[in-house]
Amino acid sequence: MPPIRLATWNINSVRLRIGLVAKLAREQKIDVLCLQETKVADAEFPHKDIQKMGFEHVAINGQKGYHGVAILSRLPLTKIEGKEFCEKGDARHLRVTLPGDIEVHNFYVPAGGDIPDPEANDKFAHKLQFLDEMEQYFSKMKSKRTARRVVVGDLNVAPFEHDVWSHKQLLNIVSHTPVETERMARVTAAHDWIDVTRSFVPKDQKVFSWWSYRNQDWKISDRGRRLDHVWVSAGLDGAVTKHSILKAARDWERPSDHVPIVVEIEA
Repeated sequence: MPPIRLATWNINSVRLRIGLVAKLAREQKIDVLCLQETKVADAEFPHKDIQKMGFEHVAINGQKGYHGVAILSRLPLTKIEGKEFCEKGDARHLRVTLPGDIEVHNFYVPAGGDIPDPEANDKFAHKLQFLDEMEQYFSKMKSKRTARRVVVGDLNVAPFEHDVWSHKQLLNIVSHTPVETERMARVTAAHDWIDVTRSFVPKDQKVFSWWSYRNQDWKISDRGRRLDHVWVSAGLDGAVTKHSILKAARDWERPSDHVPIVVEIEA
């Protein structure tokens, strides 16, 4: 079986940016595309446009105007399931199995609002609870050393010092606070996840996947954060042979504020 080219991307409305989805799929020859923040109910998902791109297999978990995740695939999908976290009815997770018994989890973790205080900010409290439930979810998975699992998505946490443009200035900013990064460490430890990006880019080098819309000169200032992630389980250690963050996509017409991450997995 040839390598699988898998991408993850917070698209920030799949219908608004369907042309960019097609551009990515065509230029990068994507086999499996995991989207977050699709912002569309399942009944209105643009299936015809997606099928024209060659994605014959589609799994969706959406809701009108908010959140939503989707997995578009040229390969057959089995064992499709979306898990609800925090009992809020949000569409933030999908699980599918690819050929080769590769289990893929696509997540959209809550952003958490602007105030990093769960007592004063319900959105931040929700985010912390979501991360706690992710830890519990992963800790219950069996076959840690042999399972072939992948986690991708907008996890809305920049866990390491060089995952943000200024560690010092962002310590009290949601996405990089100690309470979030400590929880993220517990989430990754719960299933011995391997951080693919940091397997390719050393931790002492800055690397980002998101740049705010508020910054008009985003490329010059480069005030980014690494909010988007690809993790693999021990059963796929060494199987990811290529990795790229498509920074150029931030300059595409009407772009998302996130850019895609593309990896190649030896199946």
